[in-house]
Amino acid sequence: MLFHSQVFLLLFLPVVTLLYYAVADHVAWREWTLIVASAVFYAWWDVRFLPLLLADVAAGWLIAEVYFRTGWRWLVPAGVALFLLVLGVFKYLDFFTGIITAAFGLELPPVGIILPIGISFFTFQLISYLIDARRGVVGRFGFRRFAVVILLFPHLIAGPIVRHAELVPQLDEHPRRPGFAERMSRGLTLLVIGLATKVFLADKLAPPVDAVFASAAGATPGLWLAWTGALGFAMQIYFDFAAYSEMAIGLALMFGLAFPLNFNMPYRATTLREFWRRWHMSLSRFLRDYLYIPLGGSREGALRFAGATLVTMGLCGLWHGAGWPFVIWGLAHGIGLVVCRGWQAVGRPLPWLFAWLLTFLFTVAAFVVFRAPDLATALPMLRGMAGLGGLGPMPAGGVLLLLSLAVALALVPLPNPLLIERSLKPRPAVAALAAIVAVWCLLEVGRGQPASFIYFQF
Repeated sequence: MLFHSQVFLLLFLPVVTLLYYAVADHVAWREWTLIVASAVFYAWWDVRFLPLLLADVAAGWLIAEVYFRTGWRWLVPAGVALFLLVLGVFKYLDFFTGIITAAFGLELPPVGIILPIGISFFTFQLISYLIDARRGVVGRFGFRRFAVVILLFPHLIAGPIVRHAELVPQLDEHPRRPGFAERMSRGLTLLVIGLATKVFLADKLAPPVDAVFASAAGATPGLWLAWTGALGFAMQIYFDFAAYSEMAIGLALMFGLAFPLNFNMPYRATTLREFWRRWHMSLSRFLRDYLYIPLGGSREGALRFAGATLVTMGLCGLWHGAGWPFVIWGLAHGIGLVVCRGWQAVGRPLPWLFAWLLTFLFTVAAFVVFRAPDLATALPMLRGMAGLGGLGPMPAGGVLLLLSLAVALALVPLPNPLLIERSLKPRPAVAALAAIVAVWCLLEVGRGQPASFIYFQF
């Protein structure tokens, strides 16, 4: 079920909210309400994958329960391996089959398994809980409490990746505690901002971006079109995923829960390290805490840092998708982070404007590889951006205007959940504006099948 679909906004969300607050005085009832609602939310896409999700959750809880009772430390790596195996079968089996086919000249037919939505996200949350349990960061929970954190529908499909230690203490707080009206109004405002960002910005950028990348599959595009496609996708993926995160944070707030911020104006970063502290922040924290630091991080010399960085970012790319363009995108960021660290060690900082421009252009160029279906499309796009395809025709005026608006919004602190949380106060004028925008968005998505989020099936 999509956050910006009419069935979610006009049926699912109102019914679940009313039921949740009807049983708000009973902790168990409201948690079971969220569990059942989240199962319905997930099954709406394809009910066949609901048993897999529930089996993963049950397996995670059983492994943790046995670990807490016995202290058998080997259970945690075994559980992590189990979840990675499940993820690998559904997400990477065809990818590795293709590698074997190319390497040994075998003819292995693709399996063609459908990728369950959200499997990358809920797998990471299960893994983080097991590792945190072994580290002593989290305690033992009953099945209901364990399950509600994993299944909670605002973050189930595409994050933010929320850990048990962050969310469990909030579940004991009464959702109608003081500040209820302000939380509800801010949550609704965030939901509307995310809805409008998705419908009127991210989705409108998709057609011209798709057209440019489709043309690059056959020839090198001109300079204008290549940069339109590259900048357009960099803006599209940012606003698409930031919109999802804003809606998720807003939905959680409506139920009295606070999610961590997932984006914080990443295109204002002046270094790649700062970019990853602002972009998909919950994933960056996960990779840092459960992969980069255990591999040695920056504590054991330059070579260990370089190795840990390249492995972490290479796996980050592979996590995003089962294809070489994703791996190359991740490794490019890994190399960029190593180079940035080396330059910082020299002690000659770049001027702010040049550092920002260099970081911005690198991330845009890297996203070309991320977006391209293969290198045969990515390379012509990059050549076009370098001017090797000539200037070519200018894009349409409407596309330039939309792209200019997107770039401007990406570089100023709007839309930004921090602004809502810290600055925006509930006022009748704001409520009226939000209501008008919400109705406008509902009418817009009612014109056809809503476009899925880019990270919807990861």
